[in-house]
Amino acid sequence: MVDFRRCMAAIVALAVIAPLTACGDETEPTFTDPAVAAGTTGPSSSAAPATAASAVPESATVASAATLSITPAAGKKNVPISTEIGVKVSGGEVTTVTLTDAKGKPVAGAMREDGSSWVPAKPLKTEQTYAAKVTATATDGSTTTSTTSFTTMGEAGKHTGTGLYLFDDHTYGVAMPVVVEFIPGIKKADRAAVQKRMFVETTPSQPGTWSWTSSGTQAYYRAPEYWQTGTEITVRIAVGGLPTGNGYYGDKDRSATAKIGRKFEMKVDNATKKMTVLKDDEVVKTMPVSLGKKSTPSSSGTMVIIEKKAHTVFDTTDTDGASGYRTNIDYAQRLTWSGQYIHSAPWSTGAQGNSNVSHGCVNVSPSNAVWLFDKTLVGDPVTVKGTGDKLDYGNGWTPWDLSWEKFAQGSALPVPDSLG
Repeated sequence: MVDFRRCMAAIVALAVIAPLTACGDETEPTFTDPAVAAGTTGPSSSAAPATAASAVPESATVASAATLSITPAAGKKNVPISTEIGVKVSGGEVTTVTLTDAKGKPVAGAMREDGSSWVPAKPLKTEQTYAAKVTATATDGSTTTSTTSFTTMGEAGKHTGTGLYLFDDHTYGVAMPVVVEFIPGIKKADRAAVQKRMFVETTPSQPGTWSWTSSGTQAYYRAPEYWQTGTEITVRIAVGGLPTGNGYYGDKDRSATAKIGRKFEMKVDNATKKMTVLKDDEVVKTMPVSLGKKSTPSSSGTMVIIEKKAHTVFDTTDTDGASGYRTNIDYAQRLTWSGQYIHSAPWSTGAQGNSNVSHGCVNVSPSNAVWLFDKTLVGDPVTVKGTGDKLDYGNGWTPWDLSWEKFAQGSALPVPDSLG
């Protein structure tokens, strides 16, 4: 075990989790059609959804032809490669959108659910000319077509680095948030535009919202409740070439499709010095623990397992000098960036269940550590209560430490009332 630190470490934008460091180490891993309001789901899966014209009752007045306007404006240059084909239609619905490159090759994409624009499936190429054609159909069956052409900008000079903590074909716990990193952080004025390009789709459907940390370096996505077992989550962070503020542009699109496993929770109570383990809401095991001593208390709050290491070394010599130490640790499961873990602690088995002797970690016996390690997934929730310290928001993947109402306040877009 090592000294528990409150201070948050610098974030480096890599889409992988860095090697485990010591308890208390101050370094952090180096690294949705958003809903009309909150950025919750992805664009329609069809590139150009067609809707049949509604039947017009004989007694009704026959509608006139639809009016249609589109963007970008014809001949516009230096258009960001993230550009969407914006549409405004009156008296009808958009039925087809086509976008072709300079060679006439069609570009894949899809309409937003609110019909406001058509989003390319990936960033456009730099310094290329594209042609768009949009057709709208009026209620009387007549059609109106608009066209435009534009040229994209060259390579951006400054990029916002991004990271996505979700990986293809992985299975995660029910509390796994979608976590995105931005370096440098996104300022408040620019977050709504960025959030509109962060798409999450869940099967079965469990709508949620994004919520930003105060620094704008992280955004979390969750639903009001834990994910259902068997849920498939598909994410596209479509910010490649997107203006992100102050002359910066998103570095690239990132995407992943992952699954949610069985429900598995760990609840730690300082009053009893015990951990209660539940699987699918039924208690399957209890075990004694030792938490942080008075001078280095464990954090109380709801966390999730961030990463797992069967064998590692906790090393504080770089930060604490002569007073630091190196300790071999087995079955370490990280909960916070500042150094709180669940891990095997054979040296404290006598204290487990009756007193706190750790530097902030949750100590368990070797046999219990193995049992837990074999059953947990990254994204499984861990709740600690009754200690002398409160979990700092952002110190780990912490969106579940807030009520839904408080969490939703961090969205840069209005959250639908239907989400509570």
